[in-house]
Amino acid sequence: MDSSPNSSVSLPRRELLKAGALAAGAGLFGTNAAAQASDYRQSAAALDPPPVFDTPISPNRKRTLRLAHLTDVHVQPELAADRGLAKVLHLVQEVKDKPEFILYGGDCIMDSFGQTRERTQLQWDLWKSILKQECSLPSAACIGNHDVWGWEKSKSGATGDEPLYGKQWAVEALGLKRRYYSFDKAGWRFVVLDSTHPSKFEAESYEARLDEEQFAWLQDELKATPATKPILILSHIPILTATSFFDGENEKSGRAWVIPGSWMHLDARRIAELFWQHRNVRLCLSGHMHLYDRTEYNGVTYLCSGAVCGNWWEGNYHQCPPGYSIIDLFDDGSFQLNYTGTGWAPVKG
Repeated sequence: MDSSPNSSVSLPRRELLKAGALAAGAGLFGTNAAAQASDYRQSAAALDPPPVFDTPISPNRKRTLRLAHLTDVHVQPELAADRGLAKVLHLVQEVKDKPEFILYGGDCIMDSFGQTRERTQLQWDLWKSILKQECSLPSAACIGNHDVWGWEKSKSGATGDEPLYGKQWAVEALGLKRRYYSFDKAGWRFVVLDSTHPSKFEAESYEARLDEEQFAWLQDELKATPATKPILILSHIPILTATSFFDGENEKSGRAWVIPGSWMHLDARRIAELFWQHRNVRLCLSGHMHLYDRTEYNGVTYLCSGAVCGNWWEGNYHQCPPGYSIIDLFDDGSFQLNYTGTGWAPVKG
């Protein structure tokens, strides 16, 4: 992958200024200063190897998998959302060069976080019946915050003692073995994360992070993956995204940007440091924000992939139309991304 360092030396700006000052001093104080500057640059390079951010694209690369990323469907009986889901599944399967696999990015149903058992059952039944009737492609999925049942007990009526309480209902409805997991496909390793956890500061709410058990598992999973095997990470809530700057009431405050912990991973720095140790992490897919962006950091691409439902089945959300992403994965660890609008128009009544 990208383990071979560039031949040039890359130093932080402050260290460049120091080295430059030493080199300039050599003209005034003789060759000893020049030798010191040279030694300094060599030792700095040894301690801080220059980063390699981009995977070279092979002219002979071969596509190993074309997949569709469908996130934030929010299926419900209202607003013809069932027809909207059926339509997007047809679009995915009817293109000439169709995807071979689907990743569902969470928030599959409109909401069960604060809904009764009966309403939750209705939504999951609708989800499963549409996929059974309208889709023949294999798939994998992660759990979204709206797929979690009953955490808002004041509205859901749940006690917390029910067998399907919390994420268990989504695990069973989506056919998952557990709430986070991994699998290999087409020469890539897919790592599926669970982003949604109870808020430490607000009752009956949630925040985006990995619990300690899951983080330890992720460390082991990345360590066990050969450095030559590229890794794709799937989470519902973005680990890193620019879309978090386009919601909220920042303009009204007039003082600072405020990004709630439910919009983006609170542990993004910790995760990014882990990814830095494993340069074969290439692509992180997410949804949640109903907006599309592609953020590059430390050689990892973070894709926030819009929403199938757009503005919850009522048109565009900000400037982002309802849609899904088509992603091509290649044998050299590279990929291509394309967000495709569905053309869905709101249905009244």
